[in-house]
Amino acid sequence: MSTQPSVPDAPSQESSSRRESVLDSALLTFARFGYRKTSMDEIARAAGISRPGLYFLFISKEELFRAAVTRVLTSDLTAIEVTLADRSRPLHDRLLEGFDRWAGRYIGPLSADIAVVIDDNPMLLGTIVHDAPRRFAELIANTIVAESISTAARRAPSTAPTAVAQTLISVSIGLKYQVDSREIYLERLALAIDLLIT
Repeated sequence: MSTQPSVPDAPSQESSSRRESVLDSALLTFARFGYRKTSMDEIARAAGISRPGLYFLFISKEELFRAAVTRVLTSDLTAIEVTLADRSRPLHDRLLEGFDRWAGRYIGPLSADIAVVIDDNPMLLGTIVHDAPRRFAELIANTIVAESISTAARRAPSTAPTAVAQTLISVSIGLKYQVDSREIYLERLALAIDLLIT
């Protein structure tokens, strides 16, 4: 008598999907009310889950906050890495899209609140607060270095690629606090990229 290989249970996939949905709802709830004022009841209500069900997935508000932020930063970095690696597109376009994913999409009413709640609670997040920005800077610098190496035969770069990357990151950080819309952010960052890359 042979035994059938076990097939993954649908509930575990459903549980994973539910967890992702809760993380999305939690991030928006934290953005709306701030970390301190957000309760697990509000998150459960927003996620359409019972409070005990929420505590089954996450043992504390701190753990839930850390998981939500880590998920979004990891997702952003993965998407940015794919974008920057696409050498079939012009460097300008790849950089602009990468910066938009990293910062641009967080400019605007509710989106800005997500960035603020992350910036205001670094002690709750652990190493991701430093690791994610460091990884983003590496991705930008490596992309510019790779591009400058491939174009070195055509022209000598006037500025060190890593300095260009750091300058673009500084411009992005400054714009994040100066502009009220994603469109203006992208417009000004595109200008900075044009000035520094060409």
